[in-house]
Amino acid sequence: MIKRLSENVSNLRLLTRSCSLYSSWGGSAAPPTYAWKVAGEDPSSQKQLNGVHAFQCPDKSGIMAKLTECIASHGGNLINGDVFVSSQKQVFYSRSEFVYDPLQWPRVAMDEDFGKLAKMFSAQKSIVRVPEIDAKFKIAVLASRQDHCLVDLLHEWQEGKLPVEITCVISNHNREPNTHVIRFLERHGIPYHYFPISKENKREEEILKLVGNTDFLVLARYMQILSQNFLENYGKDVINIHHGLLPSFKGGNPFRQAFDAGVKLIGATSHFVTAELDCGPIIEQMVQRISHRDTLLSFAQKSENLEKQCLAKVIKYYCELRVLRLGDTKTVVFD
Repeated sequence: MIKRLSENVSNLRLLTRSCSLYSSWGGSAAPPTYAWKVAGEDPSSQKQLNGVHAFQCPDKSGIMAKLTECIASHGGNLINGDVFVSSQKQVFYSRSEFVYDPLQWPRVAMDEDFGKLAKMFSAQKSIVRVPEIDAKFKIAVLASRQDHCLVDLLHEWQEGKLPVEITCVISNHNREPNTHVIRFLERHGIPYHYFPISKENKREEEILKLVGNTDFLVLARYMQILSQNFLENYGKDVINIHHGLLPSFKGGNPFRQAFDAGVKLIGATSHFVTAELDCGPIIEQMVQRISHRDTLLSFAQKSENLEKQCLAKVIKYYCELRVLRLGDTKTVVFD
């Protein structure tokens, strides 16, 4: 303690001396500089950042070598690399995690360098993100009457578990002003838009105006089919979640029917949305066993919990660049 106090007194004398020298020079020339140094800290050190790069291109030899070379040539270090090659379509997929010094590799230069590789390999997709400094993905959430997926998504976002910015919530169900969802949205400044929908008018043009600035859409149990025209005009990914009761029941209450039929396995499926109901490329599926001890209430609760978990996981994976399309019917998901 005495030694540390002595060092502080010496530093103060040194600072006083530097101020005196500057005064004697009258400011006509630059004074000498004296830097304060905290014990154990190198002032020239710079915190390294984590980057992620997802790549999709026609397969050929040497792709991963070039990706690694690009990172290493700027002082970066590859810390994790996942690769998949579709033998049927001869397409190369990769997801690379790396650390780098932003002073050696500025963010703009990083985009340019990966862009050159994308051009070299005629890539269909090349995305790079630095989560610590890049803007979060903007999403809009579409929901119907059922609240469980919407509420869970909002709470996960509030706790910082979902790296997104929610621009608005859109629904075909009118929620009263003092309900849990509306109070939450008002508290966080997230707009809520209610559009009564009919077979003749799905209000898609109005919805498109609200979601034009988003990076992707999330359907949190939104019970409407989006048209091909809407999907083409939006031009970005739309992610859906729905229950996957085995076997499939149509009409009436599917939980009641499945429970009465003695179903032993329930599930939830998240997929990319197409104009055909529940037929888009599957991203994630979760299942859980049901026993004779389950009631209709526990049966429904287990199904809803699966849907919530499945949707949250897919949103997180999508933001982490773990999800890539494999043709029109499948996906590549790097766990």
